[in-house]
Amino acid sequence: MPRKLRVSLANVAEHVIQRGNNRQAIFANEDDMKAYLAWLKQYAKKYEVKIHAWVFMTNHVHLLCTPSSGTGISLMMQSLGRMYVMYFNKTYKRSGTLWEGRYRSCLVQNEVYLLELYRYIELNPVRAGIVDEASQYSWSSYHCNGLGKLSDLVTPHALYLSIAQDQDKRLFEYRALFSRHVDIKLIDNIRKATSKGLALGNDKFKETIETLSGKRVTEKKRGRALGWRKNKETGI
Repeated sequence: MPRKLRVSLANVAEHVIQRGNNRQAIFANEDDMKAYLAWLKQYAKKYEVKIHAWVFMTNHVHLLCTPSSGTGISLMMQSLGRMYVMYFNKTYKRSGTLWEGRYRSCLVQNEVYLLELYRYIELNPVRAGIVDEASQYSWSSYHCNGLGKLSDLVTPHALYLSIAQDQDKRLFEYRALFSRHVDIKLIDNIRKATSKGLALGNDKFKETIETLSGKRVTEKKRGRALGWRKNKETGI
């Protein structure tokens, strides 16, 4: 069965997740995370992909990003993945694959889901029980988006900037979003859309994406189409 074609459009935000094969660890220590981060910066800049939010977990990575072209994210992830595997295998004297196949991704509607993806990504360590608050985890963009740390990786999305014109107020309002957890149903929707390469948004957004890309970004309805049964007499 052929692989489902991934949909990526210029200037449309995407949620990207890359996992270790069989959920094995891809980071053994902070040196590994530093190496991955360095290549992420390099290839995001090379292929003109804006990174808005990110988190590095032991066995997977989440990114929220916007490409300037339809091929930007794919090229970035291919180059990043290839360089990191070479580094990881050499460092730990191993061979073979590290990743669980291709990275997974979904297009994100800004007005409805973008800030929810910010929270979903940066609250990952909290949901995993590693820390009690997002600020306690070092390897995420929360320190930039919530605490104002300067970064040459993170590019604030226009919707994030629209939270408030004043930076201090914006940071305060953004941190306030983290006083509640992401809704369980929303988490399921994000995971399903990312796993299956669907679009995360309302019907109008999905229709627009399908029109622009010529590809399906919604789930097919289960069951056979109407009229599938053959006529017993004609066999048609």
